[in-house]
Amino acid sequence: MARNKFDVDERLESPFRWQHLKRAGKYIARHKYKMLAALLLSAMASVASLFIPKITQWVLDEAVPNKDTAMIGRMALLFVGIIALGIVFTTIRSRMMAHVSQRIIHDIRSDLFAHLQKLPFSYYDSRPAGKILVRVINYVNSVSDILSNGIINMILEIINLVFIVVFMFSTNTTLALVIIAGLPFFIGIIILIKPRQRRAWQNQSNKNSNYNAYLAESIDGVRVSQLFDRQEVNISIMERLANACRDAWLRAIKISNTVWLSSETMTQLVLTFLYIAGVYWMGGGKMVSFGVILAMGQYVSRFWQPITNLANIYNSFVNNIAYLERIFETMDEPVIVDDVPDAEELPPITGEVDYQDVTFAYEENINVLEHMNLHVRAGESIALVGPTGAGKSTVINLLCRFYNLNGGKILLHDQDGKAHDISQVTLHSLRSQLGIMLQDSFIFSGTIMDNIRYGRLDATDCEVIQAARRVRADELIRKMPQGYQTEIKERGGNLSQGEKQLIAFARTLLSDPAILILDEATSSIDTQTEKLLQEGIREMLRGRTSIIVAHRLSTIKNCDRILYISNKGIAEMGSHDELMAKKGLYYQLYTAQVDPSA
Repeated sequence: MARNKFDVDERLESPFRWQHLKRAGKYIARHKYKMLAALLLSAMASVASLFIPKITQWVLDEAVPNKDTAMIGRMALLFVGIIALGIVFTTIRSRMMAHVSQRIIHDIRSDLFAHLQKLPFSYYDSRPAGKILVRVINYVNSVSDILSNGIINMILEIINLVFIVVFMFSTNTTLALVIIAGLPFFIGIIILIKPRQRRAWQNQSNKNSNYNAYLAESIDGVRVSQLFDRQEVNISIMERLANACRDAWLRAIKISNTVWLSSETMTQLVLTFLYIAGVYWMGGGKMVSFGVILAMGQYVSRFWQPITNLANIYNSFVNNIAYLERIFETMDEPVIVDDVPDAEELPPITGEVDYQDVTFAYEENINVLEHMNLHVRAGESIALVGPTGAGKSTVINLLCRFYNLNGGKILLHDQDGKAHDISQVTLHSLRSQLGIMLQDSFIFSGTIMDNIRYGRLDATDCEVIQAARRVRADELIRKMPQGYQTEIKERGGNLSQGEKQLIAFARTLLSDPAILILDEATSSIDTQTEKLLQEGIREMLRGRTSIIVAHRLSTIKNCDRILYISNKGIAEMGSHDELMAKKGLYYQLYTAQVDPSA
């Protein structure tokens, strides 16, 4: 649970394996033909540019001494042609790779989002939303570029390096050996820096994740922050997290820049030795012309430039390896609440439910329910009451199979009387026959019509309106500026709590559930609105099995049975009158709430 804090760094669940890059290859393979075409265009432009030092050599060693103006003109045209060809090919390649990069972003993000939709509540219980968002947005954006342009550039620079070496040795073997003499030293530096660099970028990734987690939490809770005048405290926390991000980034950049600095230093040292050796040998009468020295001088930068680029690409790989680890870690998160192999479709149910020896724990060895048994008849209304944390919401969460049982089973009966274990049926066929209303029902941005139709996407406008009428929401909706087409802000920001609940009631009724679950559905509603909601609830309950969790005990007096949940199970059970006559736990709770003087 410690990971669910903005000031605690995440820990990678497993060390990085190069198989991650192989696994990422499936996203590259989908665009292999475009990437191969882009690589070919870039390679042609790069190889053509290698003739430019040769042109310099030919002009200085042949055209100028022989005063061959025609040759100079041809070389000038060839020079311009090579540059123009490079511009055209590079432009086409850039456009192709921009498309590929965006497609890779789309593919990874789609797979990641699809997996997040399947993950159980327990995954979200232990992680802040901000730390999940940074993986879906920031990390995917960063990784997509290295998987597209990074791969292409790496192959291209290797090709460049091979051709440059060929051109160097064809120009002058001795000077070519001088140029590549510094390569072993540079490789040694890379090997030394690699472990520190990866750790630094992982740390930067952690600090950035913490920053985003607190930012998301602060925005979501801005009303509470202003209510308690917490702005200054929040700003100081954000300042601390921002400083941690900055320090981690600066440290990572400092280590990464060592690679670039080493490459640049090596380039200048090699260039110096090349000119010293060239001038010495030219003065000593060896066959080294001035044109050869200038050409080889140009090849020095061209030789070390691909190596520098490869080092930078390597930097990017190291930097993004941490992000790739996070992405695949999320994709590898087990979907522990899922359809079992050969899961059957749940036939239409009657609403009869059996809890048989049910045991459940959110945390290992801390049971919330132990060996609970309960039979609910079809059409019966059941109320769950008891102290906070006793397990009332757990009872209904298990019925909806938001969590898996630790022991026992829950059975639903179909219209032929056959009992079905909910762990053996498909989640869709189970949840499509259940309707659940929460204390704070989520309202999506969009129209009221769209929000109600969320309960059954194929419903007609008439069916939507009929559902709203049955829960007493139609009159309220028609008073709004555009009626059913009124646009709702994010999370229902322009609606009152009562209006949101009525719309959510209509949405639930439209799905026509066999079992209706109300979890504190009216606890935060004013008394006048509650009367309207109660009318809607009575309409929803008609002919359906209902399980109601409520703190307002006056609202559940007419339920067929009331269950007092305590001590990891059902402590008391009976009708309101039976439990009052018993003068036990329910009696104490009811009198303390409804008639404190009793």
